[in-house]
Amino acid sequence: MYLRLAKRLVVETDKRLLWKLAWNMGWKGMRSIQRHKRRLRRGEFFPPFIYISIINSCNLRCQGCWVDVAAKQEKIEVAAMDRVITEAKAMGNSFFGILGGEPFMHADLLEIMARHPDAYFQVFTNGHFITDEVARELRRLGNVTPLVSVEGNEIVSDQRRGRLGVLSQTMEGLAACLRNKVMTGVCTSLCQTNYDLVSEAWIDRLIEMGVMYCWFHVYRAVGPESKPELCLTPDQQLAARRFVVEMRAKKPIVIIDAYYDGEGRALCPAATGFTHHIGPWGDIEPCPVIQFARESIYDRAAEVSGPASVVDGRDGYRPLRDVFQQSEFLRDFREIAATNTRGCIVLERPDLLRELVEKHTARDTTARRRAMAELELMQPRPSQYKPGDEIPEKSLAYRLAKYFFFNDYGTYGRLFRAENWKQPVCQDGPTTESARFSLPV
Repeated sequence: MYLRLAKRLVVETDKRLLWKLAWNMGWKGMRSIQRHKRRLRRGEFFPPFIYISIINSCNLRCQGCWVDVAAKQEKIEVAAMDRVITEAKAMGNSFFGILGGEPFMHADLLEIMARHPDAYFQVFTNGHFITDEVARELRRLGNVTPLVSVEGNEIVSDQRRGRLGVLSQTMEGLAACLRNKVMTGVCTSLCQTNYDLVSEAWIDRLIEMGVMYCWFHVYRAVGPESKPELCLTPDQQLAARRFVVEMRAKKPIVIIDAYYDGEGRALCPAATGFTHHIGPWGDIEPCPVIQFARESIYDRAAEVSGPASVVDGRDGYRPLRDVFQQSEFLRDFREIAATNTRGCIVLERPDLLRELVEKHTARDTTARRRAMAELELMQPRPSQYKPGDEIPEKSLAYRLAKYFFFNDYGTYGRLFRAENWKQPVCQDGPTTESARFSLPV
């Protein structure tokens, strides 16, 4: 399998792009994580990977979307993006996930990425704005990988994405990337209507098309129209995990997941400090689906109370290193999330998230200003944390990679003890009234 994957990478991808991936994402990404570990040992914090939603606008209207895609367009301008990326690179970061809305609706997206050839960008996109011209530019830049969202067959895609003819346009964008030998991935938000994509036939089709990696997300019932009926059952989530582990050891394609370590234990990237999120309005949030914040990339050093911040000498904005290090809201989120579950606190304990927001008087970062009301209506649901049902990696390569570079960095070991987490068994997961979490003594 490893030799077949290596052959695919060499034959089907532009060699310069492969080198950019290996250097900017691979080598420098590993260095970024090592610096993150050293910071943690010193009691300091800065996430080694940052996700940035650079625009709220989108041409689609997906079920369960939490972004205000129909609101007045808001985007992070080139200068602000340049500052954020430059400051993060100074902390050792080299990888940035670019989200929206639809990122390719940002007129300056390509310029932003061109300004930072020493960084690597993964762009989450529906593919509708990727023409051959755009794909050729992505190949020229070499430091970009589009992650194209495919949500099922024609009928399911139209239903899931809220428009007609969605799949054909998505496949045209995907084909443009592959024709131009761009390092390209495909992602799917697994839910009840597209669960059939958890199949060996789908993986084989991706390989045949020339897709180099895929990513199966699990649908999260959040936002103004959360559609909880689309959520996977616990058994389906477990089966999807087992499928990923088996395909990783069998197929010549990289399969990403962000919610398990090499031993199959659940984790939350935001709780472990692996990543945080910056929204289209510049708000710094725990993760994309938690739309509350205390800090922003536009905060001025002189406006911040508490420990004195150092002005960066150029424009008076509060340095990101200070924001992440001094944010009590983000620190409390990480501690509360890690103390109470190895899974997704948004799904399992929305009550604790409400308490956190109220404690810090965190602001609603949505345009609709309904995030707290939506949170209050959320019913607890099971997430990826299923103690006793861990499925370790079968692939030695994945297991080693996770051991060294993607794990909980000791977060749960310091704060969490599984035996202190008490959850009654029920069909739909824990309830707010009955689920009780106790701190380690």
